[in-house]
Amino acid sequence: MPDAQRTIAFQGAPGAYSDLACRGARPELETLPCRAFEDAFAAVRDSRAALAMIPIENSVAGRVADIHHLLPDSGLYIIGEHFQRVNHHLLGLPGAEISALTHVHSHIHAINQCRDLIRELGMEPVVHADTAGAAAHVAAKGDKTHAAIASELAGEIDALVSLKANIEDAEHNTTRFLIMAREAIVPHPKTGPLITSFVFRVRNVPAALYKALGGFATNGVNMTKLESYLVGGNFTAAQFYADVEGHPEHRGLQLALEELNFFSREVKMLGTYPAHPFRQQRKAGD
Repeated sequence: MPDAQRTIAFQGAPGAYSDLACRGARPELETLPCRAFEDAFAAVRDSRAALAMIPIENSVAGRVADIHHLLPDSGLYIIGEHFQRVNHHLLGLPGAEISALTHVHSHIHAINQCRDLIRELGMEPVVHADTAGAAAHVAAKGDKTHAAIASELAGEIDALVSLKANIEDAEHNTTRFLIMAREAIVPHPKTGPLITSFVFRVRNVPAALYKALGGFATNGVNMTKLESYLVGGNFTAAQFYADVEGHPEHRGLQLALEELNFFSREVKMLGTYPAHPFRQQRKAGD
């Protein structure tokens, strides 16, 4: 049995991009594949893993479905973030020829991210639960006319060969992950730059969201992400997920959160953690 304190859980099969993210962000830890996001959360809650690596958004596909609903009740805290560049490979059986391919297997997001090549080769897409699982399926099927879109790591695990590398349509294809733990690890306020994440619901009154967010503007707090989604099956009840720059003890953010609490029905802090260097690289390129 692996040492739980040296284990990080992820959703997907070995070789998935979440597996790559774990290895990139925490190379000293063993990775633990889990069938669903809920299973990855449970692995940390049940002390079978110290951390969980959870994808939240992709620069091409947008937000990851269901994550925003699961985060508030996961029982875990965000202690870090990681940005993983997505380099898709067209994987086939040894001896397969690109010109003979008829079907390509992968996750729906990966298929949508490689439309140009799929159209060029005239392949029929076959949707799977994850990219690594699709690679394993192609390896087990043993049909040289079938290929998979997955990571190079998945190809190594399943003894497939890369017929073509970097086949994604967009060069900026990057997934943002959240690193989660049982206990919050809040950095010192003078450590920086920092990100604070939280969810909130506003009162069902006119201009409630405008008033709730006004404090961030007047106090000079930069909000880097704001997502809304319906909760409880009610089309009038929306919950919001937000990322802001700063620490709750910073005066500006402290005042902004006080104003948010006044105009909101519920505010739940998910974590304060160091901003990944990718953010600064992206700013420098703007």
